[in-house]
Amino acid sequence: MKEVYEFLKIGGVLMIPIAIGSVIALAIFIERLWALQKSKIAPDGLAQKIIDFAEKREFSKARDIALSSNTPLGRILLTGIDAKDEDRANIKIRFEEAGRQEMARMNRFIEAMGTTASVEPLMGLLGTVTGMIKVFQKVVGSSSSGAVDPAQLASGIWQALMTTAAGLSVAIVAFVGYRYLQSVSSSRAIAMEGAAIELLDAIIPSASFADEKKSEKSSSGKNSSDRSPKEEKK
Repeated sequence: MKEVYEFLKIGGVLMIPIAIGSVIALAIFIERLWALQKSKIAPDGLAQKIIDFAEKREFSKARDIALSSNTPLGRILLTGIDAKDEDRANIKIRFEEAGRQEMARMNRFIEAMGTTASVEPLMGLLGTVTGMIKVFQKVVGSSSSGAVDPAQLASGIWQALMTTAAGLSVAIVAFVGYRYLQSVSSSRAIAMEGAAIELLDAIIPSASFADEKKSEKSSSGKNSSDRSPKEEKK
């Protein structure tokens, strides 16, 4: 503990926010890594169970499974089951809205980690600049009374550069963690999107949807052709 204190003391006051930023980044990484586990987002077999019941038109059982899972995937699929009586386009819209909400929850705090990775090098640079200012103030004060001590100058510069080294070290680790969490979140989102599409096909098959559209077009064309020439003239 004493060594840590001495390290912070050498770097100056700005080592404190750099250290705080490192603690925040570490806390976010551990919390999000835990929260983004596959078992907590999209457990194995959950989607298939719901889809199987949907294909059998046993929507009450499918709904119970989705509701009891208490996972982002379960909540998204539950939205589609609740909208089963609507047309395919509306169900798809419901899925997209639910997906955006779940993605916002999944990405919570991740951007804060990215901000930390961006700010830490600037904090280190600021510490170096303020440290160099103090060094040159000492140089000016020493030059008026005689020769400048090179050892004192080198010691001051070394202390000033400590903040840059600390800021960059924290920023590199935080940025790698930030990008990793983003990739995990994206992979979970892709998996949930695929499950939602499969459930949509189970509720309203694509072939049925195409037939419905074709029927609408033919009905529209028939109504148009049934109009009398007199009506067309009008």
